[in-house]
Amino acid sequence: MLDYLMTLDPWQQALIATLFTWTMTGLGAAVVFLTKGVSENFLNITLGFAGGIMVAASFWSLLSPAIDASADNPIGEWFPALIGFLGGALFIYFFDKIIPHRHRGEHTAEGLTVASSRRSTLLVTSLTLHNIPEGLSIGILFGAAGLSQDPVMIASALTLAVGIGLQNIPEGTAVSMPLRAEGASKFRAFFWGWMSAIVEPMAALVGVLLVASMEPVLPYALAAGAGAMIFVVVEEVIPSTQKNGHSDAAVFAFLFGFSVMMVLDVALG
Repeated sequence: MLDYLMTLDPWQQALIATLFTWTMTGLGAAVVFLTKGVSENFLNITLGFAGGIMVAASFWSLLSPAIDASADNPIGEWFPALIGFLGGALFIYFFDKIIPHRHRGEHTAEGLTVASSRRSTLLVTSLTLHNIPEGLSIGILFGAAGLSQDPVMIASALTLAVGIGLQNIPEGTAVSMPLRAEGASKFRAFFWGWMSAIVEPMAALVGVLLVASMEPVLPYALAAGAGAMIFVVVEEVIPSTQKNGHSDAAVFAFLFGFSVMMVLDVALG
């Protein structure tokens, strides 16, 4: 698989990787065809697992390479990582404030013009917003690998895609099941659960183009992907697992997800 990816352009690598992560979202959304409902405890556990993967990926796949790529920075190797990390978080914060959305387990909405938006639309928009930094991060890492032609970095990018694909499964379920509970048909709930991640391939291509056109910004771009994902975890994923009880199970699932991604990244990347 790695040898085949090495023969492709970075944008092709990123597109294949994010089509995989998008498919995994569809797999999670397809749970709606198998059961009438999923317990809140199950969703808390699976989303806790997803949060752990995202945090581990943010450091080992993005922040650590950003620091390594900044060894010659005149201010210090920490500087691009710091600026990029905060910039990525602010980028998602900006979208979080202007795009109407509703977090899981909440009845109030956020963003502009929320009064005219249906609850189901707001839920789908929330997970769509969630998937932007994931796609960007994959694209940025494949773009960086294309610049370096380093098989190790390509393996790291592939590992990141696998990790995000795993955590996309519960995210698909977290969209389709509430939609079904609100009266949507099984197919409609599945469709919108799957489509909530369609932005990942698009964002990945943007990430590849960003890095390819501006090589000096590579460390900043890598760190920005990490900042964006950490913002999503702290602002949305973790809070959503703590509102309906069973918080201990979600915490241990988070630790397990973190451990899985850490092992994958260190062993394969």
